[in-house]
Amino acid sequence: MRKIFWILLPLLFAGKTAPGATPGDLIPAPVEYSLTSGNVESAKLAQLPEKVKVSQKAFLKRLNGRKLTDWQLRGAYWLEVGKRGVKIEAADEEGVFYARQSLKMLEALDSTVACCTILDWPRFQYRGLMLDVSRNFQDKEFVKKQLEMMALLKMNRFHFHLVDNPGWRLQIDAYPRLTQLAAWRPIADFWEWEESGGEVLGGRFVEEGTPGAYGGYFSKKDIAELLAFATERHIEIIPEIEMPGHNFETRAAYPELACSLKKTPDDWELCPGKESTYEFLEKVLLETFEMFPSPYVHIGGDEAGKRNWELCPDCQARMKAEGLQSVEELQSYMIRRMERFAHEHGKRIIGWDEILEGGLAPDATVMSWRGTEGGLKAVSQGHDVIFTPTQYCYLDYHQDPLQYKPAGRLLTLEKVYSFEPLVEGISEADARHVLGLQGNLWTEWVHEAWHAEIQFYPRAFALAEVGWSQPEKKNYPDFERRARAWSAVARQMGYNVYESK
Repeated sequence: MRKIFWILLPLLFAGKTAPGATPGDLIPAPVEYSLTSGNVESAKLAQLPEKVKVSQKAFLKRLNGRKLTDWQLRGAYWLEVGKRGVKIEAADEEGVFYARQSLKMLEALDSTVACCTILDWPRFQYRGLMLDVSRNFQDKEFVKKQLEMMALLKMNRFHFHLVDNPGWRLQIDAYPRLTQLAAWRPIADFWEWEESGGEVLGGRFVEEGTPGAYGGYFSKKDIAELLAFATERHIEIIPEIEMPGHNFETRAAYPELACSLKKTPDDWELCPGKESTYEFLEKVLLETFEMFPSPYVHIGGDEAGKRNWELCPDCQARMKAEGLQSVEELQSYMIRRMERFAHEHGKRIIGWDEILEGGLAPDATVMSWRGTEGGLKAVSQGHDVIFTPTQYCYLDYHQDPLQYKPAGRLLTLEKVYSFEPLVEGISEADARHVLGLQGNLWTEWVHEAWHAEIQFYPRAFALAEVGWSQPEKKNYPDFERRARAWSAVARQMGYNVYESK
């Protein structure tokens, strides 16, 4: 990655007379820093000696009595840039990595770097982005490119939305039809496909290899490659296997997973009454667990239409046998059962805030997307929460009224930056349950890779700072200055970054 920077710097900064990049130019903003005399040419910095010390005892002295949690300590670092070289101290290799990311950003921002020291650590342990590859597919090289930028921004969770109504994107050996059929459709554009009857009338998938078929999926080899790439960058990839809703594609491949009696047009759900449904989910999850080392698996749980369950004899029999009084309790039964299965294999589940309906599974983590109310409720019950409310974190929302294929409401960079994950109503005692925040890119309106990137950037820069930096550091005019500078560098690196008019 550094070699790219050396090539770009002369192009970016030819003739520039600025004093050099300082820690005050970084995204996310560090906890504290100081400038010393002089500066170093960015192109020569990599040639200087680097001295690294990994010692918790030594780093605790740097903190001078300040208390950090174990996870904060793992990501914390002290960095010194001098004319004679670079020094890094950290309690863990993760901190060393983040120190080097700060150095990379400084090198890229200007032709010289000011001599300085930085002491820094993260505010929240979960600093994430989500990419939906079901509605519109992006390949592993695109994913790697975004993981690279996430690393530079010190973001550490990548939520991989792999399955949904318009396409299944993960190889599962036990159920080959999921990728032989349900990964391919005859119409590329999501809305054209849906309007053609794709989600309502059924059967709108085609066999792999069909001329003109649109789609794709990640093989187990692809996933292993992505995981190795992410691990090197201290990023955890969390897979999502949707249940019980958003399973139109699953049922196209395996129709027997549907309810026995179909009466409603929005019939996208698995049947929670049939035992074969649980057999299917358990086999899929077992292979998913084998592929992804993350302690978490996301199970969706959102937007499940339940009218069919009220009519399905299998669902009604299940409710009677389990003493369930409502279809909401039937969904909760399914989520709790899958949570037990996950626990048996050393995993924990995450779900969208609908999993609160009918009673929450005991150890579930909630992603609060319908505002912050679900998160507040979950925290009050002692559950961990990741905030991703639509009004701040939905990156498919447009950035100006004239934007190409606008979706949803207007969501500006300033609005994203204004989000505070410790929302009003969370007590100091409950704050430990707020793991962090996540930006979500749903792709109904986003087909091309360049379009996906302008939806991510620069708003992901804001999310990175909200997740890492201390709240007293927040200053939007200064952040906007830094975001513009980093956007220019990101474009030279080959990223498509939205430019406000």
